This record gives sequence, structure tokens and C-alpha cells, in this order.
Amino acid sequence: MEQQNIAVGLDIGTTKIVAMIGRYNEYNKVEILGIGKSKSLGVHRGVVNNITQTIQSVQQAVQDAESVSGIKIKDVVVGIAGQHIRSLQHSDYITRTNADAVIDSNDIDALCNQVHKLVMLPGEEIIHVLPQEYKVDGQSEIKEPVGMYGGRVEANFHVVVGQVASIRNIGRCVKSAGLNLDRITLEPLASADAVLSQEEKEAGVALIDIGGGTTDLAIFKDGIIRHTAVIPFGGNVITEDIKEGCSIIEKQAELLKIKFGSAWPGENKDNEIVSIPGLRGRDPKEITLKNLSKIIHARVVEIIEQVYLEIKNYGHEEQKKKLIAGIVLTGGGSQLKHLKQLVEYITGMDTRIGYPNEHLAGDSDSETTSPLFATAVGLVMNSLEQGLYNSAEEEVKDVQEETLINEEIDTSPKETIQTPTAPKKSIFDRWAEKFKDFLDNAE
Repeated sequence: MEQQNIAVGLDIGTTKIVAMIGRYNEYNKVEILGIGKSKSLGVHRGVVNNITQTIQSVQQAVQDAESVSGIKIKDVVVGIAGQHIRSLQHSDYITRTNADAVIDSNDIDALCNQVHKLVMLPGEEIIHVLPQEYKVDGQSEIKEPVGMYGGRVEANFHVVVGQVASIRNIGRCVKSAGLNLDRITLEPLASADAVLSQEEKEAGVALIDIGGGTTDLAIFKDGIIRHTAVIPFGGNVITEDIKEGCSIIEKQAELLKIKFGSAWPGENKDNEIVSIPGLRGRDPKEITLKNLSKIIHARVVEIIEQVYLEIKNYGHEEQKKKLIAGIVLTGGGSQLKHLKQLVEYITGMDTRIGYPNEHLAGDSDSETTSPLFATAVGLVMNSLEQGLYNSAEEEVKDVQEETLINEEIDTSPKETIQTPTAPKKSIFDRWAEKFKDFLDNAE
């Protein structure tokens, strides 16, 4: 069997940590080989607040993915979110010494590196520098200047900034779990790769990824990322409200939300009641579904209004910046009943639920194509596109044997993974190396 390049995405979320292993199949679709999921302990609103617990959760997810796939995980691409993330617009230019030579990728790299030298607030660091449009000798709206002639190359950039300490903590957790950190990617960008089509990005679309601790927003127009934001509310605050409002424990509140929750209170009759067992011999509690959906509705409206404010800040109401493709909802929180209708009602924009199945191989199981795993799928795709492959040589023999005792799994011999020939380094790869050095020196 032909050797394949394999990539690993690690989504460190507030409620769950997912390790996903994937590769391209012969049709250039992403085939998911293994997925591991563990409860996220030690992450609050996208930020690590307990290193030891986070390391254990990462190791658990990685072991699960290894035992399912039989592949040893060594290198991972990690997603980052959290309330410390902010973005800004910036313009910069370079003057070329030889205007008679065509513009090449080195000129573009020089321009991007110049932006990386921007002075940030104390304790902040640039995560992404994303070029939007270029200007060559005053000629504007150029999407790809490579191969053109010109003396002055100018560009507008979307710069994503995060807190050094938070980035460093994620790096520390990944390293302590025995993994190499290949690159850090902003989670809304990864989710966008997984669930949006090129047509939507061209027409103008807002991707809303509702996670446990944060709600991430990415806005695209004319195929270019225009705005990103991380809002520090997610599904967990809804659970918290149910817990407080109904005086029940968190586990019960989460189950209530998933099984009976609805974002639209009008549809429940007054006599629809669900009974919840009491603690340690106490009487069961009776909760009306109407009250439950009123609690959920109030909090969901708050989250959507915050997101809509960000969409307005981008300038959605201007004719040129109109988002024709409307809104795409993804993430675990997007599975809440009647959420799509509520978003359409509040924003007046067309809305759909985003499933990460467009780029996946046709035989992917239904679990992988759930909106829950949009970010993890996006991280794997991102990693494959950039040529950041897993470099572990051996297969997971011992884990496979252990799993065989616990459950029946396919033990047909799997291929070993070999390090691929190094592709030409892109600006992202060089940034990843710089970032690795930064982490190594930080310890």
C-alpha cells in the first residue's frame, strides 16, 4: 500500500478536547483515520487555568485517537480561542530595490514579516498576519501580486493578536503531553475551512462557532477573511442558567438542555413537564419545558446579540460589505433546537447549520460530520494543506493490544508513517518555527 502523509489536529476546548488524525484519500478528500475525545478539565472560556488537568485531558484524547487508528501521534496543529483574542486592521508597504524584476513570494514574505514587527501592547503577541488586498504602484484591489511588475507593494492586513501567557500555557500543555506543537491556528479560521464553501466566502458570510466556553466569529467577503472575534460566552453559560434557575446539579442541567432544550419558548405547551430525580432520596423535581426554554431563550438571545453587534461593527449594513450568504452556525451549541429560526428572527439574515462534511471522504461516520467536530476537522485540513505532517515512525502496538482486550477492533496491519520530503517552507511554516523557538526559550 502506498505511503500516505498523515496530519493531526488538536482542539483544546472548554468542554472537550479532541485529537483527530486524517489524510487525503485518492479523491483529494480528507479521510478521518481516528478520533479521540476527552472531557476538558482545566480550560475556562478557551483559556488554560489548570495546566496539570489539561495535560491529562490532552493525553487521554491522544491515546484514544491512537488506539482507534493504530498510529502514533507526535506532531499536532492546535486551535486557539479565548477572550484574550482580538483583531485589528493594518496597512503596510515595501519599496522594492529593483522595479524591473517581477514580484515574487520573497517580497510578500518581507511585507508580512514587517507586520510581525508591529509593536503590541505589553503581554500581547501576533498570532496571524492575514493579507487581504494588495496595491502595486497605486493599482488597487489586487488579490495576487506575484508575477506582476512594480516598485511599491502595499497591502491591507487582518492581524490576530493574543496574550503571550495564554499561548505559552497551551504550548506548555502540548509539550508536557509528549507532543510537538507544529503550529497554532485561530479556531474560527479552522472551523471556516471545514464548513464554508468557496462560494459562500465570495458572497459574504459570517461563521458563528458556538462552543462550550466561547462563541467564535469569522466574517468572509470576496473570498477574504475580513473580521474575527471571540465572544466569552458559550453553551456553558446556558447550562449554568438552567442549573441556577431550576435548582438542579450541572450534569442534570446539561442533559436537560441537550434532550429537551429549545431556543424558542413559544412551542412548548404549559402542561409539558419533565421530572428530575432528587438527590439522595429527596423528592424528584418537576420542571415545565416552557420555563426551561424561557431560561435558554434569554441567554441565547444575549449571545446572538453580542455576535450581531460584531457583524455590525464589521459594517454589514453597507452595500459593499453585505453578507449575501448570511450566517452559518457550527460548534456543539448550534445543535440546540430552533436556534436557526431564532438567529434568523434576530438578525434578519439567512442562516444554516454548518456540518464539516463537504471536504470529508464520503464514507466518514456520522459522528465525525457533526458540527461538534468542525474545529478539529478544520485543523486537520489546515495541517494537510500546509504540509505539517505527523512524523512518528512506529505504530501503536501496545495500545492496540490493550484495546483488543477491552473491545473487538480491526487489527489488520496498518501502514507505518514515514517523514515526507520537506515541502517548500511557506510563511506559516517559518512562523511556526519562530513560535517553537519562542516557546523553548520561555521555559
